[in-house]
Amino acid sequence: MEELGYFIVSATVSSSNNIRVEIDGDKGVNINDCVEISRLIESNLDREEEDFELVVSSAGMDQPFKILRQYQRYLGREVEVKVKGGEKLKGKLLAANEEQVELEITEKRKLEGKKKKQLVTEQRIVPMDQVNETKVVISFN
Repeated sequence: MEELGYFIVSATVSSSNNIRVEIDGDKGVNINDCVEISRLIESNLDREEEDFELVVSSAGMDQPFKILRQYQRYLGREVEVKVKGGEKLKGKLLAANEEQVELEITEKRKLEGKKKKQLVTEQRIVPMDQVNETKVVISFN
């Protein structure tokens, strides 16, 4: 799967053998990708040995990131990060690793000596342990 550019975001197996696999891909995921991966997984399972239900789906763009690879997939895109304490940061995702997320935030601010608010761009680093949730900002521009 990895060699095809897909990666597992989450996988769960319930006590009643309901298997749910959520995938993403470096170039996105479509329904045919889910079908192909479902067949690949099912070919490695034996229904004669154990009955199961298998569902393979894509990680929705409206869903929060669950793994670091999702941050890396969306580098350069606008994201919204909810920080512990309630603050929401919206900006371009510049970098992400196990320790931190780096954003470029552009916002209007009142600057000393200026009558109108000015656009200010700054880089902001948020420790990963302070991140509650990160989502891609979906825009239709």
